[in-house]
Amino acid sequence: MPRASQAKSSNSPERRRRAAGRTVLLDRALEALPLFRLSDSAEDTAIDYVGERGGRWRVLPAPGERLPGTFDQDVYVELCRRYAETRPADGALTFTLHAFLRAMGRRVDGRTYEQLRAALTRLQRTSLESHGAYLDANGAPVEATFTILSTVAIDRRRATDRDQFALFDALTNNEPGDARVVLHPLIRGHLSSGHTIALSAAQWGRLTSPVARRLYRLLETERAAGRREWRPSLERLAAVLPLTQRYPSHLQRVLQPAHEMLLTSGIAAVAGFEQSGRQWHAHYVLAPATL
Repeated sequence: MPRASQAKSSNSPERRRRAAGRTVLLDRALEALPLFRLSDSAEDTAIDYVGERGGRWRVLPAPGERLPGTFDQDVYVELCRRYAETRPADGALTFTLHAFLRAMGRRVDGRTYEQLRAALTRLQRTSLESHGAYLDANGAPVEATFTILSTVAIDRRRATDRDQFALFDALTNNEPGDARVVLHPLIRGHLSSGHTIALSAAQWGRLTSPVARRLYRLLETERAAGRREWRPSLERLAAVLPLTQRYPSHLQRVLQPAHEMLLTSGIAAVAGFEQSGRQWHAHYVLAPATL
């Protein structure tokens, strides 16, 4: 009886309201730069980006691996959410793969376990090179090569736990594991100092498009800088998202569904396109903050 009562209270309306109201803090300097590829293209072996104020930024996958993608973007945001809630002094986060996938709203099975293991490894092995593009909390350019995660360790369950796997068909050949990962000190420094942007976990969850999620992160970067309106050229927007499409008509087809999500979710009051001469721009007006 006590167990049933405990299970019921863990899924109470109050608990659900607290979960929906959670805030995710992300490194504001990193959000201004491209990192996660939002389209499936085997041709792109690196991201090379020059900032509007100068400085060069490169994202280089480990040999034989691909660039971080849409699943990796969601893993990164969940890692930062957990860091904001626990604030570990050493930057270490511990969790089970099962609980992590559930928190992301993902189906839990052998395929997603492998996806998560691969994503965590990729976040440790993908090199981020800043030649004056990544800025510190005081706005000074940083010359550094770093990764999102400094270390990643994923252990299989103890042998005594394996006896239970036969009770669950989906897990007999794909054992869940215990993970311990450490956020890089550069990122931790920004999160700890308040050089951040804030996302609503509830709004993030309602955005089902990876492009809409990336635009949400970019728009909150503009808000953190004190701006409520943003008019990037489509060429500049494609570079910072990043997207592989380059023609304005192609970019508009990719961006339009994401714009509709931003408007419906209340993140943007305006999300559209404008033409000035031969130049196309995206036009965004941020809705009032809900955090």
